[in-house]
Parts: sequence; structure tokens; C-alpha cells
Amino acid sequence: MNITRIEPGARMSQAVVHNGTIYLAGQVGEGADVTEQSKAALLEAERLLAVAGSDKSHILSATIWLSDMSLFAEMNAVWDAWVDPANPPARACGEAKLATPDYLVEFMIVAAVS
Repeated sequence: MNITRIEPGARMSQAVVHNGTIYLAGQVGEGADVTEQSKAALLEAERLLAVAGSDKSHILSATIWLSDMSLFAEMNAVWDAWVDPANPPARACGEAKLATPDYLVEFMIVAAVS
């Protein structure tokens, strides 16, 4: 059983690859609003997928956490512009208290290796 940990730290790895599947840690981004944070987080997710040998066309599922569901449409505008329209993943979105009040959105992505 081969497990590859990408950018491991004391608490967690930024990504783990096992049996052709990539599991990203929850991705958050810096910014003043959910648009900026979503763009930054998805850019980092895309970078990690590339490091793991994949891309957004191979995303299997995404779970998105918003600090407030009133941000749903604004986040969706960023997601819709970013996601591969030919290969949309299964997706869920909910409201949650995130790690700090500064975080408005967090993306958890599972993808297949290309």
C-alpha cells in the first residue's frame, strides 16, 4: 500500500495520494470577501492537484463550507468560473463555523490522479 503525503506538517498534510485518489486538506484563502477568498483557495487547490499529478478536470467531489449561507451566490460565481464545465464533480455546500472568524469559505476536494 503506497501513500504519498504532499507538504506534510506536524498536524496535517496539504494533500494525500492513495490508490489513484487525491485528498486535499481544506483550502482557505486570504481576502476581504468571499470572492477573494474563494479565488485564492481554488488557486491553491489547483496548485496542489498539479503537484499530485492531476487537475480540476479530474475532481471527483467537493465539499464547500461557508461561514454564512448568505454568501452562497457570491461563492458560486467564483466556483462556476473556475470549475471544468465538461467535468463537474459531485458537490455539497453547507454552513459551518470555520477555524477563525476571518475565514468565510473552505473547500475540501477529492480528485483522481490524471
